[in-house]
Amino acid sequence: MNKKDEINLKNSMMTSEIMPDGRPRRQIRSFVLRQGRLTKGQEHAFHALWPTLGIDYRASLIDFTQIFNNQNPITLEIGFGMGASFVEMATAAPQENFLGIEVHQPGVGACLMAVQQAELSNVRVMCHDAVEVLNNMIPDNSLAKVQIFFPDPWHKAKHNKRRIIQPEFVQLLRQKLTIGGVLHLATDWKNYAEHMLEVLNSASGLVNLSGDGMYIPRPDYRPLTKFENRGLNLGHGVWDLQFERID
Repeated sequence: MNKKDEINLKNSMMTSEIMPDGRPRRQIRSFVLRQGRLTKGQEHAFHALWPTLGIDYRASLIDFTQIFNNQNPITLEIGFGMGASFVEMATAAPQENFLGIEVHQPGVGACLMAVQQAELSNVRVMCHDAVEVLNNMIPDNSLAKVQIFFPDPWHKAKHNKRRIIQPEFVQLLRQKLTIGGVLHLATDWKNYAEHMLEVLNSASGLVNLSGDGMYIPRPDYRPLTKFENRGLNLGHGVWDLQFERID
């Protein structure tokens, strides 16, 4: 990736909504943009694969049929990290399309490498703030599934407002799901799990798919990551939640 490409990508990641008076809209971010260094392989992946697998941020709706050249169901994953489990899920479900959003450049580069190695055609990635992408690029009633696995828990009470799972954001996700579409969350922080459950149980238009109104066992389609497995071996808990859009 040359310097111009890198600048353009960073601009794509950092573009903010502008108010009518020309001032940037103030927005509480749920993430900290880490300035990781790209490996040579990740840099090459950006240069070679972004034109076909990457989607640049712009304030216009995505035509998923055109992007994927089919009308298969769309799964959106927000914050896929280094992309290992995301690519594993896409490999196991070739009849579905997967769009991943991640702000950490090395993670996106690693994901692109994995997609190429697996020879997948059902994956596209973005490197931008998911809230802006949802507001400006994702059509309403277009997603079969939204998954957010192990988001930053912002465990200090004074930082809880930065958690991505908040009532307004959940309603934005509901709006993008089809009727019958599923929101799947997972966390290894009990306090955040309780917060998620409270927010989702209070959300209109969504119903908990757990039989007891609480959490669900990890579905087979969600891979058990090395980090998660290490935590389970140490006795740490993991909580999955699934809610379906009914209205």
